[in-house]
Parts: sequence; C-alpha cells; structure tokens
Amino acid sequence: MKKDIYLDNNATTRVADEVREAMSPFFREMYGNPSSIHAKGREAKKHLEIARARVADYLNCATDEVVFTSCGSESNNLAIKGAFFSSPKKKRHIITCVTEHPSVRNTCESLKELGAEITYLTVDSSGFIDMDELAASITDDTILISVMLANNETGIINDIAAVAEISRDRGVLIHTDAVQASGKIPLDVASLGVDMLSISGHKFHAPKGVGALYVKKGLALVALIDGGGQEFGLRAGTENVPYCVGLGKACEIARKSIGENFNHLLSLKREFYAAVVENVTDVALNGDFEKSLPNTLSLSFKGVDVQSLLINLDLKGVMVSSGSACSSGAPKASHVLTAMRLGAERLKCVLRVSFSTYTTAEEIGRAADILIEAVNSLKKKY
Repeated sequence: MKKDIYLDNNATTRVADEVREAMSPFFREMYGNPSSIHAKGREAKKHLEIARARVADYLNCATDEVVFTSCGSESNNLAIKGAFFSSPKKKRHIITCVTEHPSVRNTCESLKELGAEITYLTVDSSGFIDMDELAASITDDTILISVMLANNETGIINDIAAVAEISRDRGVLIHTDAVQASGKIPLDVASLGVDMLSISGHKFHAPKGVGALYVKKGLALVALIDGGGQEFGLRAGTENVPYCVGLGKACEIARKSIGENFNHLLSLKREFYAAVVENVTDVALNGDFEKSLPNTLSLSFKGVDVQSLLINLDLKGVMVSSGSACSSGAPKASHVLTAMRLGAERLKCVLRVSFSTYTTAEEIGRAADILIEAVNSLKKKY
C-alpha cells in the first residue's frame, strides 16, 4: 500500500498531537461557558485567558491586545472594516496590494460600495511591492495600509517593518495578514511595527475554525458582530474555548521551536528544489527562493498540462496544489502570478509545494522522484 505524501500545507495542516490533547478535556469535563460565574464557567475562563496569553507571547504583545476570531478571513475583515467604519474624520482611502488574499481584496472591494477609495499597489516580477509607490499613494484621506506578511502562493516575505515606518510617518494605520507566515517565521508585532495582525490556527497545526487578530492597545475598531460584548467588545458570541486552547497551544509550540522548524523546512525546500531543477528542463521558480517562507515553492513547468500533472501526482499519493486552495477550481489564472507579469506560458502549469514540520526528508525524496517522472512523461505527450 502506497503511503500518501501531503505537500499542501499552505492550504491547511494536520492538527498537532499536543494541540489535540490540550483541547480534549474541553469537550468533556471542562465544557463551561467562560461568561458564567459558576465553577465550570470560571474554569473555562481561566483556560481561555491562558490560551490568550500564549498567543500574546508568540506575537510579543499584551494579552488584552489579542482578539479571538473564527479564522484568518474574519480577522482580516475585522481589521479592515473595523478601521474603515471607525475612521474619526470619515477618511475613505485604503491602500492594499494586488497580490493579497481574497479575504483582503474582496473586503476592500465590498467597501467601495460604501464609498471607500482603494489603491492596489503593483508588484515586481518576484511579487514584491515598491516602497516608493507605497509612499506616493498615501494621501491625507488614507486610513489604512493592509499588506500581507507572506504570500500564500509564492511564499515571498514582504518588508512589513519598512511599510510600517512609512505609514507611521504619515499617521496611517498598518495591518498585515500574517496567516501564511504563522508557525514558519517569528511574529513580533513590536519589530514589525504594525497596528493589527491576523493569524489562523489551521495554517500551523491548530484546528480549522479559530484565529486571532492583534489589535494595538488604544486602537478603536467598530465590531462586525453585535451581542454580549465578548472579546473586549470586538467579537460578540460565546468563545470557542476548545479551539482557542488549541490555538494557544500551537502558538506555544511555534514560539519554542521556531528556529529548529525553520531550519528543518528550509532543508526540505532546498533538497526538493535542487532535485527538480537538476532533472527537469524548462522549470521556473515563481517568487524569490531566499526572501520567502522556508516551506513554500511555486514552480512553473513548460509544456505540461497542469490538470494531467495533478492527477498523475494524486494517483501516486503526492498531494500538492495548482495555486491557492481558496481559489481552486477557478478557471482563470492565479491573480498573484498574473500580477507578477510572468507571461502566459509560465501561468499554464504552476504547482505550489508546501511542507510542514511533519514532512520528512524521505518523503521529499520520493515526492521529487514522482514529480520528475510525471513531468518528463507528460512533456513527451504535449
């Protein structure tokens, strides 16, 4: 029986054993509502705050700056819409980037119907924004700049600290979508200089259905959900204690093992990439190998049908993506790679390969061999 090799970790990751074990009691004996004043409620509240502290430790912020949400998309919506609706001088201008995740792009587009003016920064052929273009785009009406820390398709890492410095000099808020960066590189809101930062649990071995938004102390946002006033009044509704505990545990693990995990992932990335480029002609890297996440590769293969390649790999137990899972099945080419102006040929067959802390060197070797064989076989047919 073949052993599956899962290399689509930018879409989602398996839940860590330690995370699952930490969550387990909160489905059984510790099931109280953290807003209740009796013993079970107080117990749930205590562990909710322990989880919040673990997230805060990972992000290097205060506990009351961590707002639990259901996912990265909700965190991004709360950051962008919350800032727009709370603008004290009714400013209407938001700056973002053409390569942002749909939860940022579509949120900005929805605000245009309410009078928002959106500027989309362009990117170069590697996917990086131009800081001069950013600075020139800021006006007296600008409320917010939202630029992702790491791209979910190419893995390139933006210089958010530089973005924040420009925004700070002009008195503009800065938000970064750090969902894909979580668990792979250090996240320090002080070093980044951001006002808001989004994370999502399922990208780094916590369950799906939980995320968090860092909101700098003193920043006023308008809540998207009205109700009982949980999460400092920014996210009403009974907190999902088991999942918050899981996110907290994942953050604790990430904080303690970030250096070791980074080196492990980068070693796998180098090994896989070296094997492919040595044995396949007409393969191109999309993005930048060094200035990107240690676990992510976006590769274009010339003269290969992408659907045939994905089917071949899946039949042999290798699971990868043709792009972002959030837009899989879409007939048009990746908006990220299109924005990078790579040319039609590069867009025809793109694979995103993404590793996790559980990926082994042996799996990487087998997956590379299977990919090389599949690509070279398909090249002969097309």
